[in-house]
Amino acid sequence: MTKDASVRPVILVVDDDPDILQSVRVLLSREGMEPHGASGPAAALKLLGEHSFDAVLLDLNFSRGATSGDEGLSCLQDILAHDPDAVVVVITGHSGINIAVSAMRAGASDFVTKPWSNERLATTVATAVELRRRRRQARAFQAENTALVQDAYQEAMLLGSCPAMSRLRGLIAKAGPTEANVLVLGEHGSGKELVARALHQASPRAPGPFIPVDLAALAEANFEAELFGQRGGGEDRPGRLAAAHGGTLFLDEVGHLPLALQVKLLSAIERRQVTPVGGDTPVPLNARIIAATNLPRPQLYSESVFRADLLYRLNTVELIVPPLRERGDDIVELARHYLKLYARRYGRPEKKPLSDAAGLALKADAWPGNVRALRHAMERAVILSEGASYAAEDFVLSRAPAPSRRSGFAAPTDDLNLERAEKAKIVQALQKHHYNVSHAARDLGLTRAALYRRMDKHGL
Repeated sequence: MTKDASVRPVILVVDDDPDILQSVRVLLSREGMEPHGASGPAAALKLLGEHSFDAVLLDLNFSRGATSGDEGLSCLQDILAHDPDAVVVVITGHSGINIAVSAMRAGASDFVTKPWSNERLATTVATAVELRRRRRQARAFQAENTALVQDAYQEAMLLGSCPAMSRLRGLIAKAGPTEANVLVLGEHGSGKELVARALHQASPRAPGPFIPVDLAALAEANFEAELFGQRGGGEDRPGRLAAAHGGTLFLDEVGHLPLALQVKLLSAIERRQVTPVGGDTPVPLNARIIAATNLPRPQLYSESVFRADLLYRLNTVELIVPPLRERGDDIVELARHYLKLYARRYGRPEKKPLSDAAGLALKADAWPGNVRALRHAMERAVILSEGASYAAEDFVLSRAPAPSRRSGFAAPTDDLNLERAEKAKIVQALQKHHYNVSHAARDLGLTRAALYRRMDKHGL
């Protein structure tokens, strides 16, 4: 039995009617899928223990004359206990809509009714396969980055003994194991997503996916489709909320969400369900919400900027990530951590020391880009430093004298080179807005994602 869903998705069909099994097999085979049949829950669970399936099509009644759906609901629970990421579509009669809704509340992703439309059945199963693919991707992404996050970023973000960081670690330890929604406040680059990941790892949802969503990068026209999913029009796909099922949904830059979209997000959180665009069947929301913003508190608490009712839904617990400039000796500790990390990555000497003068210069800097800027500065120093120790001049600091034109950091007014001119404009916008990428992107007429790509391109 193949396991490569990109070639032929493997579907388990569970139904006690051999005619239905045969007809579904023929239909799904024509759609490029590989269907396998089971005549009841026991046979289904046996197959699930032996093979991997991309979706399960599950009847809710198996005994002659049964209509309660209890057998199917029990089987659904067993399937999800065996594989919490399994995507199950239940089959019911027209009179069993309430049972189907109960099944979705219990973890089914969708339902079809008998007699079904072949097109509707094929589309529903294809959507289920896509949801499974996204869950696998999220799980693989999480597994691939766990070591990196713990070793490089999360560990580093939680390093430090300043009072503000000690308080933050204590609050993470208290709030993490709960289901409470958390709002993380902090400047750009201070480590808000890393706090969200630490909360996720400390929660019972840690085995589930961690799905980050940059709300500032979402076009308003695509907001509902990206977050809630879409049905029909050749764009059937689950949304980020469905992908976060059983895990944590991290809503970054929530403070920049337009008021009209704040209403839609509030409705989804209050009802604990969403309806995909173009669909008529609500999908349960089973994800913990962690939100973050770099807006100052007075601005965030202004109703002209952010709805108070949504804010109260998000900030059951409010965590504040201190800016790097206020963390004192933590700056040097973080610098040494990243210098060692990048030395290992680039094959440089890991024991190369940081000079006292360099440490003082790092502590004196304003660090408008916070931990992210420090990390980039350490990477650059590891690559370019040639001395026996890291010196102050190995780091590009915001309080250092303005670089000369020869450095290539700023383009002369008569320089017509487009690459240098673009880099200079990006630097100008970032400095103007104290490295707030969202505001700089607006000034430059770019999306956040586009600005990040250009920053990477120019080594910023």
